[in-house]
Amino acid sequence: MNKIGMVPVRLWTGICVRRVGLCHGPLRSLSCQTHTQIDEEVAKLLELKARLGTDDGKHPFVLKTPKGTRDYNPKQMAIREKVFSTIIGCFKRHGAETIDTPVFELKETLTGKYGEDSKLIYDLKDQGGELLSLRYDLTVPFARYLAMNKITNIKRYHIAKVYRRDNPAMTRGRYREFYQCDFDIAGQYDPMIPDAECLKIVHEILSELQLGDFRIKVNDRRILDGMFAVCGVPDDKFRTICSTVDKLDKASWEEVKSEMVGEKGLAPEAADQIGEYVSMQGGLDLAEKLLQDAKLSQSKQAVAGLTDMKQLFKYLELFKVTDKVVFDLSLARGLDYYTGVIYEAVLTQTQAEPQPQKQNSNAAEEPASVGSVAGGGRYDGLVGMFDPKGRKVPCVGVSIGIERVFSIMEQKAEASADKIRTTETEVMVASAQKNLLEERLKLTAELWDAGIKAEVMYKKNPKLLSQLQHCEETGIPFVAIIGEQEIKDGVVKIRNVATREEVDVTRADLVKEIKNKLQS
Repeated sequence: MNKIGMVPVRLWTGICVRRVGLCHGPLRSLSCQTHTQIDEEVAKLLELKARLGTDDGKHPFVLKTPKGTRDYNPKQMAIREKVFSTIIGCFKRHGAETIDTPVFELKETLTGKYGEDSKLIYDLKDQGGELLSLRYDLTVPFARYLAMNKITNIKRYHIAKVYRRDNPAMTRGRYREFYQCDFDIAGQYDPMIPDAECLKIVHEILSELQLGDFRIKVNDRRILDGMFAVCGVPDDKFRTICSTVDKLDKASWEEVKSEMVGEKGLAPEAADQIGEYVSMQGGLDLAEKLLQDAKLSQSKQAVAGLTDMKQLFKYLELFKVTDKVVFDLSLARGLDYYTGVIYEAVLTQTQAEPQPQKQNSNAAEEPASVGSVAGGGRYDGLVGMFDPKGRKVPCVGVSIGIERVFSIMEQKAEASADKIRTTETEVMVASAQKNLLEERLKLTAELWDAGIKAEVMYKKNPKLLSQLQHCEETGIPFVAIIGEQEIKDGVVKIRNVATREEVDVTRADLVKEIKNKLQS
């Protein structure tokens, strides 16, 4: 029931009507003007009640997923599992072990770690004394895990969902709930060896997934900070100017400069000097050139970063990945916790054919346009922020932008004529006659117990044609057919769905024969 001023409309109406009736009783001093006012108020209340709707509490409900999220059908999940398998295989090939952490952390754990992106953290309501937030990434929880458990060296991978109150762009693989696939090396090691391995991992994964041509851009926070210092950027503006430079992959230099000068208050001449540096790209040769730069060589930070950059490229040459790696001074990565080398992988051309846009389709149906698909860097101070004694554990890692990878893989699947299997069933147990359900179930159980992936139709007397069609539609390669004659002879007929060849096999040799056929 709708309430106005904490009084039910129905009750309020009744009171007003009874008060109007008093005009004809003893209290004739009540003026007609007062009666009229009451009538008007009652009419207003009744009108308001009508606008608010009925008292049954029913409201129109739209079935949909929350903004920035999506469901995944079996075909999409098959693609995801394949991608995950490729990535996990690479992580394990490099000797990583895995961990897991809670999906939410204490708000204090996440606060002050992400710079201007902190506004994108999802805060939860107070649930009994602890202020909590959904994790924004997997790196900060990893650093908390290391500090809390006093771990000083580990090579780990972690695949889990993270949450950001971002403006979603679903067609470009940008969501509010999404997976991250992280690989990190924690520990005190000689410079640039772990960093080079992280870049090698990115190269391996993107090459194996065959997403198209890609480039891995590298830079160093120390080079950036040194560049800002010699260009005249005040110390207190380093991080905010860094966040602005980080937008160069999406905005023109003119737009970035305008934000630096107009919004961040940077002197125009300082912005112009920054512009000269951030336009530079190269490799080992650029690092050597910048070490001789009159201005940049004045910064100890920049010199240290450039020296390590030279060493990094030497290791990358040994790993044979320099054909895809470029030293790019415009790469900034806006997160506050980076302290050294930073990198980002971008697709320069995808192999997926863009799909034509349907008439009257919404933005979610447009062809995908995907840029950055991996990023990471060195963060030597993050663990120390959680340690009571401030003990640092040097760390470097990379995160694969898995949702963006999925967008491309789904596009490729749509453009391909190949059918994607959503199950792994190897054998369909079928019958050619009626009243053989028990025999089919017994045979199916035998195959399951032997480790063979098998299915049976949930009907007492299915038609053989229906069973064979199911195999063709779902990609099941073999059918084990039994009939009254096969049961008498102690054999099972194995049918190859693709070639339609059939062969009789004794019940005792069935498992061995099926396994041989699956291997061949």
